[in-house]
Amino acid sequence: MHRIKITKEKHHERNLNNIDVFKYIGPGLLVTVGFIDPGNWASNFAAGSEFGYTLLWVITLSTIMLIILQHNVAHLGIVTGLCLSEAATKYAPKWISKPILASAVLASISTSLAEILGGAIALQMLFGIPIIWGSILTVAFVLILLFTNSYKKIERYIIGFVSIIGLSFIYEIFLVKIDWPAAAQGWVVPSFPEGSMLIIMSVLGAVVMPHNLFLHSEVIQSKEYNKKDEKAKEDRLKYEFTDTLFSMIVGWAINSAMILLAAATFHKNGIHVDELEQAKVLLEPLLGNSAGVVFAFALLMAGLSSTLTSGMAAGSIFSGIYNKPYDIKNIYSQVGISISIGIALIIIFFLPNTFQGLIVSQMILSIQLPFTVFLQVGLTSSKKVMGKYSNGKVLTITLYSIAVIVTALNLMLLISAFK
Repeated sequence: MHRIKITKEKHHERNLNNIDVFKYIGPGLLVTVGFIDPGNWASNFAAGSEFGYTLLWVITLSTIMLIILQHNVAHLGIVTGLCLSEAATKYAPKWISKPILASAVLASISTSLAEILGGAIALQMLFGIPIIWGSILTVAFVLILLFTNSYKKIERYIIGFVSIIGLSFIYEIFLVKIDWPAAAQGWVVPSFPEGSMLIIMSVLGAVVMPHNLFLHSEVIQSKEYNKKDEKAKEDRLKYEFTDTLFSMIVGWAINSAMILLAAATFHKNGIHVDELEQAKVLLEPLLGNSAGVVFAFALLMAGLSSTLTSGMAAGSIFSGIYNKPYDIKNIYSQVGISISIGIALIIIFFLPNTFQGLIVSQMILSIQLPFTVFLQVGLTSSKKVMGKYSNGKVLTITLYSIAVIVTALNLMLLISAFK
């Protein structure tokens, strides 16, 4: 079965060397985009502005959990040649797979809504474009990329976007004076300042997103390898971890930079930030106009790239329901993308308050996430699905423990939202 723009498989044994690892970097960075989407920006700036460097450990912990879960779902894609949605359709009972995958499509709409709003907010910051028109421009740009470019080009665009985001924060960090000893302690020593639990849950709960699990199992197959050759498969499994680890560390660094910047500017001056527009406005008098512009431009890159990956994930989920791989040329992928991004845009037209829209979208993700995580762990722990590559006992216990933690955090966030 052919995956995204993949040429015919080469049925010969490949010997990979250390240089070959660079050929396998890419899929993990697409997943990293979900780790640095506009929702994470809001949580990180709230954490840094209110509690300084003390909550950096949350980024470290969440990154570790994310590495384990994403590494696990990537193995599913490599071993079976199926994405999470296809594997669920093939191996899980219909009364389990159908409702979960249908809810995942709905969750993808919520994801797209938040990502589109992030791009629109950035356009408003930069050019004064109203949210509605900014949303339309964001969607138009993303759909053009998705429907007219091959996967390889999309991957390069997103790697470029992530690089711009990273460079933007490096520039911002050089403008402020960081208390590095305090930051070093914050990264590794858990701390629970009074009133911090909601933000801790927000940062942890927003890290693992349903669409990223579906997306990673799909895009990991874009790198050519002979699925019938055990040696080639094992090599691919080995290099996948390097890709995932590198990409998640990039995400860790960018998220940490957000908290560092907020701590060194806002917290230092006793300013609490709870909206992205507020962060940009307040950065300018503290660090100069260029800092505000760079901040907004980086947010635009985050909004565009995360909308791209959200659309790809929706296409993968919807295609998988019909036991088809993601391919922009097939109708199932096209419908999945259109449902997710199109309905999200329509909802934005009727949103009375964009901030409330973001809250509701995160609530929907919180409800759906546990079902996806437990579905994934169930599949990767099955010898019927994974054969000799199924999870061992220790890994299974670890994965289920993470699933319970993530579920509990998201339920606590959901409950707090109704208070």
